[in-house]
Amino acid sequence: MFIQTESTPNPATLKFLPGQSVLETGTADFPSPDTAASSPLARRIFGVDGVTGVFLGT
Repeated sequence: MFIQTESTPNPATLKFLPGQSVLETGTADFPSPDTAASSPLARRIFGVDGVTGVFLGT
């Protein structure tokens, strides 16, 4: 999977564009690793050093 990145107005936030859907519909917010139990993708992203939150969208 090729993933592009995009800057956001928040300098502490980076947007990732995977080129394919990661959710069927809607959004999912995981403000901490403890909240990511239902998402294998979010759990793996939290494994990256420095990640403090994950937000997924369609």
